[in-house]
Amino acid sequence: MTNTQIVEETITFVKETLKGAEGGHDWFHIQRVFKNTLLIAKDEKVDVLVVSLGALLHDIADAKFNGGDETVGPRMAKDFLISLGVDKKAIDHVVKIIENISYKSSLDPNNSFTSKELQVVQDADRLDAIGAIGIARAFNYGGYKNREIYNPEIAPNLQMSKEEYKKSQAPSINHFYEKLLLLKDKMNTESGKKLAENRHQFMMDYLEQFFKEWNGSA
Repeated sequence: MTNTQIVEETITFVKETLKGAEGGHDWFHIQRVFKNTLLIAKDEKVDVLVVSLGALLHDIADAKFNGGDETVGPRMAKDFLISLGVDKKAIDHVVKIIENISYKSSLDPNNSFTSKELQVVQDADRLDAIGAIGIARAFNYGGYKNREIYNPEIAPNLQMSKEEYKKSQAPSINHFYEKLLLLKDKMNTESGKKLAENRHQFMMDYLEQFFKEWNGSA
């Protein structure tokens, strides 16, 4: 099976698996991350098959929707790639990307894995968490979890551990300060940093308008 065929088979698998998924973590999210990954990869020396598969499979079974179990996604991805006959070294790398891509993983002091491929896919995923789409995803997930939009009596927690982050039930606006506004400065690649600038500013402008309206001054 050629690399192109492997990617095509993976796309079909992901589309089918994520039917009916929450709107911020559905096939269209995967598709955007995949496109961003290929865009960033053009300027980086990476294994294109590994970054492609990492992007396509990174949310195949997000722990948020599987009782917090962080082993389901990597296991599903590994089993699927084995079924396609993908090289073991490539499979192991893709699994490592899935295990380490999330923002909460960066809050784990014991997390030491890194690779240029992880950095590319991570930047692509983080780009989809900011800007106009990032705002839409934040509120979509907040609604899915029946969270408040904003509560001025609940301050953002800027010093969360990984476990605190996983258990947070804070209002959606807090998520901007606890994660989304921090992502611009956490980009790994030059392309990711450049692409993040406008998206970050869009969120800043949005929040300025949000608080004007909240306070009755606009």
